[in-house]
Amino acid sequence: MKGSSTAARSRAFPRVEDIRGPYFRDQTAIIHCSPFRRLKHKTQVFFAPKNDHICTRIEHVLHVASIAATICKGLNGRGFQLDAELAEAIGLGHDVGHAPFGHTGEVVLNDLARDEGGFIHELHSLRVLDRLCNGGKGLNLTYAVRDGILFHCGERFEPRIIPRSGEINTLEDVNQDVWSRTYPATWEGCIVRISDKVAYLGRDVEDAIEAGIIDERAVPSAVRANLGTRNGEIIDTFVVDIIASSSREEGICLSEEKYGLMGELFRFCVGSIYNHELLVEYRNYTERILKEIYAYLTELEQDPRRLNDPALRIEAVYAHYRKRYDAVYEREGASIGRRVIDFMAGMTDMFALDSMREISLPRPLF
Repeated sequence: MKGSSTAARSRAFPRVEDIRGPYFRDQTAIIHCSPFRRLKHKTQVFFAPKNDHICTRIEHVLHVASIAATICKGLNGRGFQLDAELAEAIGLGHDVGHAPFGHTGEVVLNDLARDEGGFIHELHSLRVLDRLCNGGKGLNLTYAVRDGILFHCGERFEPRIIPRSGEINTLEDVNQDVWSRTYPATWEGCIVRISDKVAYLGRDVEDAIEAGIIDERAVPSAVRANLGTRNGEIIDTFVVDIIASSSREEGICLSEEKYGLMGELFRFCVGSIYNHELLVEYRNYTERILKEIYAYLTELEQDPRRLNDPALRIEAVYAHYRKRYDAVYEREGASIGRRVIDFMAGMTDMFALDSMREISLPRPLF
């Protein structure tokens, strides 16, 4: 599917487009929605709310949008006809449904939501944009943007990515099995899929060095020699290589050499950063936080009268959430667990921490 096609630009509800065009209009809708704004207080990898120099989730999505748009422009110089505004819109929206505390939060919510079909942030991002934004009305984004967000999957490493042929008529009906084996429908969506990896690998290394988690000399010598150790160097090397290596026949890809180096860099990040003892300790702590909050809120649902108590902020916020979205959940016939998981996925790291303090410490007697 081409980004310029009628199907790619279509919306669930007809809309007269304005001077912005469909994809730039989608960008503005995304950046003005509350879930996007909350990304500035959500973990990317390192939980450091008081350190302005450590990457947060909102910085990550901005990186992805910028990298994807750059690749589009570069490939247009080689004969492609890509829409950079479409790629940017997908990049901006791809993580709006991410859980607090990074991928640890996602794993915990997936476990808690096993009776609700699980929790995968790609699927939840589409749910947020289609059903939970705008007071439950959704943002009515174009098909191509919604498709690219749903199938961006930045954790899989493929030698090449080619848009799928055919259509998936109702993206809302995509389950985990269909999602796990499906590529985006547009070239722009495929570019965002690879840009996600380019954006986080270099930044995670730079942040780990800045935080003292690793020493720069610990980065594999082949990576240091051919990619660099700073985020800008790594991004530039990968972007230039993707533009030079990709074609309609080969798909969106890296050269064999750079693809091998990307894999080596990822394995290093897993072994030396993501599974560092400090992050493992952090993961254990955040797992307890989220499970406690889930238990507390599901217990509240058994006696909603307690939500009238204004003493705890988490109860007041959750009561407001229930009132605002009751109609959505009634239409869906959603369970208590689904409602609680949706609410928790929207939490920022700090709100989750504050909520844990509230429900753990005794209330004052007087």
